[in-house]
Amino acid sequence: QVQLVESGGGLVQPGGSLRLSCAASGNIFRSLALGWYRQAPGKQRELVAGITVSGNTNYADSVTGRFTISRNNVERTVYLQMNSLKPEDTAVYYCKARTTRNTEYWGQGTQVTVSS
Repeated sequence: QVQLVESGGGLVQPGGSLRLSCAASGNIFRSLALGWYRQAPGKQRELVAGITVSGNTNYADSVTGRFTISRNNVERTVYLQMNSLKPEDTAVYYCKARTTRNTEYWGQGTQVTVSS
């Protein structure tokens, strides 16, 4: 069982930055594939960024060059650094972990609002 707790969301002006954190419980963090997803009102949940066990990353086209995903296996935390934020980045952001057996766990989400 893996529990995920996101933090770091909030209200930010366009062009600003936020760093989201997702802390995981348990002792299998090193073997988890991790990702950040977001869901805006009236839209489907979408992948924002992912990071593999070995540290390979992938990004949605809409955030490439602005967002950076990283992981700290000692702290059992995955981060999403978000720069140059736009109003269209407004959404609830979720952390997801996938085990080697393809079991998935989700966090409760954290709201990010980009507005002047």
